[in-house]
Amino acid sequence: MIEMLLPAAAATAEAYGDPPEARLLPPERAAVAHSVEPRRREYTTVRHCARQALGRLGGPADWPLLAGAGGDPQWPQGVVGSMTHTAGFRAAAVARRSEVLGLGIDAEPHEALEPGVRETVTLPEERRMLADLAARHPGTAWDRVLFSAKESAYKAWYPLARRILEFGDARVEIDPRGGRFRARLLVPAPEVSGVRLQHLSGMWCADGGLVATAVAVVNPARERAAGGPAGRG
Repeated sequence: MIEMLLPAAAATAEAYGDPPEARLLPPERAAVAHSVEPRRREYTTVRHCARQALGRLGGPADWPLLAGAGGDPQWPQGVVGSMTHTAGFRAAAVARRSEVLGLGIDAEPHEALEPGVRETVTLPEERRMLADLAARHPGTAWDRVLFSAKESAYKAWYPLARRILEFGDARVEIDPRGGRFRARLLVPAPEVSGVRLQHLSGMWCADGGLVATAVAVVNPARERAAGGPAGRG
């Protein structure tokens, strides 16, 4: 599911349950020693997925994935990545920094947000867009797609900017037919490899009771070499 939302440079792994062979490394076990059992299971499985993805990338299979000061996973040198988990689904994605500078993935249940949450995480322009999408393309929980897109955008943004990106700091535009979205930054954007990052672009899908989104900020040098537009995520 996640694989089809990311460029070929990314390696992914996902699970629809908690495999019995999933194990934590000692520092990770310590991090969740006092957590409830469901939290330990999801924490264990998503790191199992991350190590599978790292192995496919040629990275170390015994790297402890601990949270940094901002809550983002601390990946091996030269690697970027992201993890996500929701009920019945866990996934991870990694890429080499030489290819991808920022990576964010998110999965959510395919159901509408509660009204109070919806008001908190959306801008007035986004609510107008959601109403139009619901009228023209019923059957999709568009507010959940938007929420997930902002989560993926934040996960890609934070390691690059090292600043909190609030829900109101980016305006998401969703392409209902092409499975794409764009998060336009409404705050000063970081400079990435000499290019100002004005927006984050990604892909979304809804399938099997889940909504999934992903953002990959491709290395501008790679995009220029390929003849693509530099500075676009």
